[in-house]
Amino acid sequence: MPRRSKGPRPAPGPKPGPARNEGPQRIAKLLARAGIASRRDIERMIAEGRIALNGETLTTPATLLESLAGVTVDGQPVKPAGAARLFLFYKPPGCLTAARDPKGRPTIYDKLPAGLPRLMPVGRLDYATEGLLLLTNDGELKRQLELPSTGVVRRYRARAFGDVTQAQLEQLSEGVSIDGIRYGSIDANLERRTGRNCWIELSLTEGKNREVRNVLAYLGMQVSRLIRTAYGPFSADGAAPGDIIEVQREDLFRFRQTLK
Repeated sequence: MPRRSKGPRPAPGPKPGPARNEGPQRIAKLLARAGIASRRDIERMIAEGRIALNGETLTTPATLLESLAGVTVDGQPVKPAGAARLFLFYKPPGCLTAARDPKGRPTIYDKLPAGLPRLMPVGRLDYATEGLLLLTNDGELKRQLELPSTGVVRRYRARAFGDVTQAQLEQLSEGVSIDGIRYGSIDANLERRTGRNCWIELSLTEGKNREVRNVLAYLGMQVSRLIRTAYGPFSADGAAPGDIIEVQREDLFRFRQTLK
């Protein structure tokens, strides 16, 4: 059984919504829903010839199916999708958000307790970053939570060295381009300062690779600690590195009903 702690904290909530996803669907969507991998990864797996239907290797992710009966991945039958589940995990610093690392560095899966279902991370936190990481067995839920268009807010606290003003931080609300990459609006506030060290709170909806670190470096700040404190209504308050808790089914239904 997963360990439970006082945190991370799920949102309060509600009653299950209606059934979803009836009728024939693309195999990439069905496999993502079953927690095999993201749609993009499944499309790559199909291109690599790793997915078959009734013994015949599939060549297109556009294949429409009513169910996953007869589908195999790497020769292994795929189990039907179970109910969507969502876990709140406090990722410790010093591990990768990945299934494995060629260099042998620890990953989040080395830190998770035994007895959990097959889980996929929602987005990523880099090796040194700690804090709230959502994990789910449902590829469609993962995709919903990651899309910038869904508008789910990610919140961070950064400890950084350097000189920055609140006025500079407020300019981030207009977005900024760095080395050809456009970062969207960020709500940033100077929390407190001690000498040239300060804590900065940031809220954003995109979550591009190393976004917080890159944007603060652009302002001349050197990040020494970065913590994701919340993802949507879910908070890491009261949690310690390695803590994990499952969001209750009713709470998950309520949250999904708020997604665009």
